[in-house]
Amino acid sequence: MRIHYLQHVPFENPGSMLQWAREKGHVLTSTHFYKNDLLPAQQDFDWLIIMGGPMNIYEEELYPWLADEKAFIREAIAAGKVVIGLCLGGQLIADVIGGKVTKNAEKEIGWFPVRLSAEVRKSPLFSFFPEQPIVFQWHGDTFSTLPEGAQCIAQSEACKHQAFIYQKRVLGFQYHLENTPSIIQALVENCREEMIPGVYVQTPEELLAHPEYIAQNNRWMDRFLTELEISYRKGEL
Repeated sequence: MRIHYLQHVPFENPGSMLQWAREKGHVLTSTHFYKNDLLPAQQDFDWLIIMGGPMNIYEEELYPWLADEKAFIREAIAAGKVVIGLCLGGQLIADVIGGKVTKNAEKEIGWFPVRLSAEVRKSPLFSFFPEQPIVFQWHGDTFSTLPEGAQCIAQSEACKHQAFIYQKRVLGFQYHLENTPSIIQALVENCREEMIPGVYVQTPEELLAHPEYIAQNNRWMDRFLTELEISYRKGEL
């Protein structure tokens, strides 16, 4: 299987997803927008992963490549690809399928529980998650409304839409299960100015104090990707 990922800044890569893909023997390619990389042809990949980043989806004047990225994501969805978006990536998906991305009422930075819907926990993709997994958050914006056909599958106290599924094969997550200790450390080093004290903003020390959470999040991501691949190969997506 051929997996392509879109990366927006040097310090936010797919983390544990890369290890999963390599262990499975999948072909990995990437576009690094901060290096002005070119995008591939749609026929050159099967799955698309869209990473997070400190920019917002509406900052096209500052980041001109956002317009090309949105068009590329729209084409990938229309072409029937499996598409996974994480944080900014999920927001970009929501935008191109007709949702609305705005500032969330609360900024979320740190380890917080989300509540998965009872319906989605019946799916093999999510049946192994607890009802309220503790996950890593780092966002100020969110997909505040979702278009027809997109199903919200998770929420939290601070954010109404934490994850969604669209057309069974397009998934957007506001939170991160893929982050490794080095990625979280790099986020703290590069985005510390975003950590303005708030109800849902933890300290750098709190973010880095839970290696057990990181390991558990990575295990959940591995299982999710494995189940997604099984469904993909069965032609169920």
